[in-house]
Amino acid sequence: MMSRRVVGFLMVLVFGALALAPDLVNPGLLFLIGLTLIQAVFALSWNLLFGYTGLASFGHAGFFAIGAYFTGAMLRYTVPIPFLGMLVIAAGLGALVACLIGLVALRRLAGIFLAVLTVALTEVLGRLISYSPALGEHDGLGNIPRPKIGLVLWDLDLTSSRAYFLFLLCACSLITAALWWLVHSRTGRVFQAIRQDADRAAFLGINVARYRLLSFMISGGVAAMAGGLFAPWTRIVTLDEVNWLASTQPILNTLLGGVGSFWGPVVGAVAFTLINYWTRTFVGLSEIVIGGTLVLVIIAAPTGIIGLLHTIRNWVFQRTAGKGGTHERLP
Repeated sequence: MMSRRVVGFLMVLVFGALALAPDLVNPGLLFLIGLTLIQAVFALSWNLLFGYTGLASFGHAGFFAIGAYFTGAMLRYTVPIPFLGMLVIAAGLGALVACLIGLVALRRLAGIFLAVLTVALTEVLGRLISYSPALGEHDGLGNIPRPKIGLVLWDLDLTSSRAYFLFLLCACSLITAALWWLVHSRTGRVFQAIRQDADRAAFLGINVARYRLLSFMISGGVAAMAGGLFAPWTRIVTLDEVNWLASTQPILNTLLGGVGSFWGPVVGAVAFTLINYWTRTFVGLSEIVIGGTLVLVIIAAPTGIIGLLHTIRNWVFQRTAGKGGTHERLP
């Protein structure tokens, strides 16, 4: 595998290229890139729960919608709370809802039952929003203004697309870095031990229920923060962000990129956006083309794009080592 130094260097290059995007691409492409950043963070939150802890949530869009509707409503009705405070509160609400669900569900349900429960609760949330005039009911919450951030020495105006995109890039990068640190910390190793064998982890003295709840809360909080970043970028939040189809987005991104890799959801989000963009002209056939492409990729590479790249790399190394004769086989 690539060393952390190489990965860090590549991330710096990608960050620099994205920072130049507002000056290099048209507004439509910039909008799609911003959505991809948000979807990547959303998928990372789901992968923390499934790929690292072994818990499935098929209703993860509920947490995303909590953050999106909360931040959108606060900005729409000009509630005097700093925007950064709104994001923190949105993350806290997502974590709180996940905690309440986890306290009830994680002690009694697991596997497919927990996944179905999250779907049901997300549908209930969507129904409640549809009857709330303050949240736009079926029409959604529109005309969401972009914020201004008051700092110590100056005010940061994020009302333009360029300014908010740069803020979005920095925010998503910091969230990704925090998740990277988490999964490589002692807590992340405990999550992986629970995913591999919960009974053995409990035998070793790990409080499995507590760590599962912690993973669920962090995942819900990150998903809600992604939703909080989403609302000012799109400037509208609708019930499309709550339904079960929205919950499949992080799942597809993770499966497409690779469940067993931290960067799999990010790669999957980028790949899904590219597939969707390239098939946009297939009127009436776009969904079929996207679905067929995803099926072919998953069949050809069950471990996702990251796994396929590792397989190709290992094959090339083996071929190179075989021609060299005396070279050692690379791990």
